[in-house]
Amino acid sequence: MNRSGSKGWLGALPLLAFFALVFGVPAIALVAGAFTAEGRPSLANLSQSLQGGYLVAMLGSVKLSAVVALLGAVLGTFLAYAVVTSRLTFLREAVLTASGVLANFGGVPLAFFWIATLGNSGVVSGLVGLPSGSLYTFWGLVVTYLYFSIPLMVLVMAPALDGLRPQWREAAANNGATAWHYWRFVALPVLTPSMLGGVVLLFGSAFSAYATANAMVGTVVPLVTLKIASALTGDVLIGYENIALALSLDMVVVAGLVMAIYLPLQKRSSRWLH
Repeated sequence: MNRSGSKGWLGALPLLAFFALVFGVPAIALVAGAFTAEGRPSLANLSQSLQGGYLVAMLGSVKLSAVVALLGAVLGTFLAYAVVTSRLTFLREAVLTASGVLANFGGVPLAFFWIATLGNSGVVSGLVGLPSGSLYTFWGLVVTYLYFSIPLMVLVMAPALDGLRPQWREAAANNGATAWHYWRFVALPVLTPSMLGGVVLLFGSAFSAYATANAMVGTVVPLVTLKIASALTGDVLIGYENIALALSLDMVVVAGLVMAIYLPLQKRSSRWLH
């Protein structure tokens, strides 16, 4: 027993070493840099990252990510339900395939797509009478992020909706429950952890996005990822060279808090959908 366990650990050593190199070393450098100023331990970087324009950018990223996550979760769930309950097999396959492609479509190509469509000289903006500059705002960025967030939510919710057993609806109906009662007391409690997981995933995707926002809005919409890039490319104050690392650590903390809410709920739903 001990020998087999030792062999298992030996087999896992290359993977553990790779994990330590790719994730461990950058994490240590991030934490060390965030707590270092002018060559000595200090909280100055973290304090600076939570003040002035840096705090505005952090709150802007949280607000943008929350709006995108909530809208994407609602719209994506309804679309997933329509696809799952459809009798047209080709429609389900087409939507899921397209969702898999669009969920990974981002960066500068996504920004170019929307600028060419709804920008000041876009092919559609003139037809619908869109005011100049509407795309390069907070809500324009929300619409752009929804382009990959909704398909991502479809991919998350489709398996969860497939996990709802027909016997549950039949049992509810046999006991006199209406469709509202079924969804309120049976389906929604089972689906809620998966929906929250999708919200967390959408929040993280929007929170960490950089290239699309940089190509579209630049400094018009304050976002923490843009502030980090600005700090790394020379927009730093003397004595605060590691401010970008402190901002990155702030992002890690926000992501950790969101995951801490999601994980306990995910464990509760696993016994129903497996």
